[in-house]
Amino acid sequence: MDNIVFFHGGMEPLLRIVVVGTLAYFSLIFLLRLLGKRTLAQLNAFDFVITIAIGSTLGRLITAKGVSLTESITAFLTLIILQYLVSWLTVRSSAIENLVTATPSLLYFRGQFLRKAMQEQRVTQAQLLAVVRDNRIGSLDQVEAIVMESAGTIAVIKKATVEQPGAGSALKNVQGVY
Repeated sequence: MDNIVFFHGGMEPLLRIVVVGTLAYFSLIFLLRLLGKRTLAQLNAFDFVITIAIGSTLGRLITAKGVSLTESITAFLTLIILQYLVSWLTVRSSAIENLVTATPSLLYFRGQFLRKAMQEQRVTQAQLLAVVRDNRIGSLDQVEAIVMESAGTIAVIKKATVEQPGAGSALKNVQGVY
């Protein structure tokens, strides 16, 4: 029987994990819902860092005896408020936006793969072709541009047609558009 205690330290630590973990989980969901959808979005590096930090805080709370629920909720709230503040500033200041958010990068434009941009973004031609196929496009002749967005997703922009004319305005803020 002593061997069982050696492996898990008794029921008290396990009960603490279940109770504190459950309370922390619902507290975190409440705080995230309270502060809006943007808090949950992974749009840029800052959002990614916040997501990792919140997950780390939750994991530490659940597994470390010395961390109280109040301390962790304060940490959650601090991280979420910082994320809210930075996103609020980003919307109001282009300098902050440029600091926090990466510029979209043009990887393919009007029949040409832009090799230098592809190397900078560590993307291969095969990966771009796969994205084109994922968009149910059978030929690059139908593609105007391929862009790596700020969040790392890849967008395929079809060429304008007579039925659906366009002036390329979606490429306005993309780095590499001439």
